Amino acid sequence: MKKKIITISAILLIFLLACSVLFNNKNANKKLTKVTVSEVAHSIFYAPQYVALHKGYFKDLGLDVNIILANGADKVTASILSGDADIGFSGSEATIYVYNQGEKDYLKTFAQLTQKDGSFIVSRKKITNFTLNDLKGKYIIGGRIAGMPEMTLEYILTKNGINPSKDLKIDTSIQFASMQGAFIGGTGDFVSLFEPNATLVEKEGYGYIVASLGELGGIVPYTAYNARISYIEKNPLVIENFTKAIQKGLDFVHTKSSKEIAEVILPEFPDTSLSDMITVIDRYKKADTWPTTTEFTEEAFNHLQDIMINAKQLDKRVNYNDLVYKK
Repeated sequence: MKKKIITISAILLIFLLACSVLFNNKNANKKLTKVTVSEVAHSIFYAPQYVALHKGYFKDLGLDVNIILANGADKVTASILSGDADIGFSGSEATIYVYNQGEKDYLKTFAQLTQKDGSFIVSRKKITNFTLNDLKGKYIIGGRIAGMPEMTLEYILTKNGINPSKDLKIDTSIQFASMQGAFIGGTGDFVSLFEPNATLVEKEGYGYIVASLGELGGIVPYTAYNARISYIEKNPLVIENFTKAIQKGLDFVHTKSSKEIAEVILPEFPDTSLSDMITVIDRYKKADTWPTTTEFTEEAFNHLQDIMINAKQLDKRVNYNDLVYKK
């Protein structure tokens, strides 16, 4: 009897091991859905996205995500409309522009990644106890007109009693990717830069980081994910799983130290040292840069439109339900 029990147990164990191997092989061979994401900039500001990529959260949810750099929300939009990318990552102002231009297969926002302006004001001269009033009468490279960085800068100035068109010069002629080089080349008294660019300019002795626009500007629906309505309708599971992976990235940055985050995303920024990366992440954490959830609320959407109206880039408000995807 004892031998029979041992034999039966051995057979069951072999069966379970075989099932485990077959199951694991099935998962290993499971075909991942390829998704191309067009990002507005490559910045530590977007740490949760790179965490999701390097921690394997996308793959765990069946997605093979490839991120391509577009350099500017207008270029992100162009890549989506041309079919070069599936998902756009930029300010949601881009979705409003497309909608207002009459595009039938327009873009909808489905997840938010940042809730603050991610740029820092870099001064050519060292300024102790900087305030926004130090910008009066000066020249700042602010970014592309109608883009989120430049519009948010104008909004922050206006809320602090500074007239963007009269009290200083905001240069909107320089493309996002060229702002750092233009400042290093001698243009402007100030420039608004994302990280790691701001820290790099400071380390090379070309300027001084004097303020975080994120801390000065408060909660702003800054960067989010969007896709054509046709893509969302055909791929609801992709959108759902992509959002879940980003949520896991947000959870990671909210529960882990700056050092742990930096170690995960360091491969994305080979020219940035670990110590500099930790410093930058500390700055973004201090500014409460990342929301706790991916939800893009109606309040956030309306605030975005307030910023656009202030910048004279929007005449009529758009309905939240028309441009934000809710499962």
